[in-house]
Amino acid sequence: KKLINLLRGWPSPHLLPAEMLRRAANSVLSDPAVFVPALQYGPDPGYEPLRQALAAWLGAAYSVKPDVRELCITGGASQNIACVLQSYTDPAYTLAVWAVAPCYFLACPIFEDAGFGERLRGVPEDEEGVDVEFLERTLRECEEKASKEEKPYKHPTPHRKLYRHIIYLVPTCANPSGKTLPLARRTALVHLARRHNALVICDDVYDLLQWPTDSSRSEIPPLPRLSDIDIPLGPSSHDPPARHFGHAVSNGSFSKLLGPGVRTGWAHGTADFAYGLAQTGSTRSGGAPSQLTAAIVTQVVVDGGLDRHLRERVRPALRARHGRVVEAVKRELAWAGVRVVESSESGRGVFGGYFLWVTLPEGGPAAAELAERARAEEELIVAPGGMFEVGKTGGGGRFERNLRLCFSWEDGEIVVEGVVRLGRVLRRWYEG
Repeated sequence: KKLINLLRGWPSPHLLPAEMLRRAANSVLSDPAVFVPALQYGPDPGYEPLRQALAAWLGAAYSVKPDVRELCITGGASQNIACVLQSYTDPAYTLAVWAVAPCYFLACPIFEDAGFGERLRGVPEDEEGVDVEFLERTLRECEEKASKEEKPYKHPTPHRKLYRHIIYLVPTCANPSGKTLPLARRTALVHLARRHNALVICDDVYDLLQWPTDSSRSEIPPLPRLSDIDIPLGPSSHDPPARHFGHAVSNGSFSKLLGPGVRTGWAHGTADFAYGLAQTGSTRSGGAPSQLTAAIVTQVVVDGGLDRHLRERVRPALRARHGRVVEAVKRELAWAGVRVVESSESGRGVFGGYFLWVTLPEGGPAAAELAERARAEEELIVAPGGMFEVGKTGGGGRFERNLRLCFSWEDGEIVVEGVVRLGRVLRRWYEG
């Protein structure tokens, strides 16, 4: 049998815009006025034409006033998490990293590498996403146990500050659960962060990959980013005098929009936060991240190619695959009690991202066993829920009865075949 991989969270090779990027690269490398600065070290906040283009593009997408000062170009979402931790946390002063569980499994090693392995805490979801009441209660308990504010090792002033807590989540189309925080929950989370001197790191990588599940509806505008909610509130009591660092950063990336190999993204926050992030030592030493690629990406943003690519190719393809995999799960797995996990947003007919999160019934096989048998018996790779637990204690919940099915990598008919194979494994398990 041909191997089917429903674990790999990559864009389909058929959706990579190679020709569009080739034309943009030719344009950049044919004009000395463009390629000379593009091939040199760049300004700390990043390639200025891309910052300008992104400010306008994101302003239109989120219906906010563009402000280039609120943007910093990054080397992608994952690299930027590491840069945020370098600049805005301290091993003595920062109490913990709170990750919403189930959690994107490759984010946890970034926090561990920054020294937070023993202070990585899970926060559970309910049907609307992160449980804010649970989070506030545990934040207070954590602060009460800390007898005093330890003297920090770092001296971030004047362009940076230290946060007492880090909160990490994917607010829209969460990986793996697919849940999207409604506006009220986003607002509550921002206010909680402001009360506790916390920074919310939002991986907003799927915001522009949403669609209505009802075929009679067209495009779905994204909900406000947490940074859009936080910035108008102004400085908090935790900001230094004459500074406004804010309590939420939007971590954006072109990896899911154009291709992971682009390795270019952006951070959106207050002007002080964005500039402070640009002062991260590794950024200043190496120059602006992804300088040449940023120049190429600028071309496809400015000429409308990116918008067309998302509107005409990416979202329609993901929408079609999502519809087919949901139908396949109902047809091939529902008999065993397998169900698709939904959030309040998906219940309103909105879905997005790359993944379907399913729950196995009590009394059936555990997810890890089912995944192992699927690989051995059917040449099928699926992601068992245990991959997405947080920390050594599994805080935030255990997910032994969950599977993540990715529908972005394999072609639609192959994804459906994968679900059929999973159904065969289940039948054999129940038949003994």
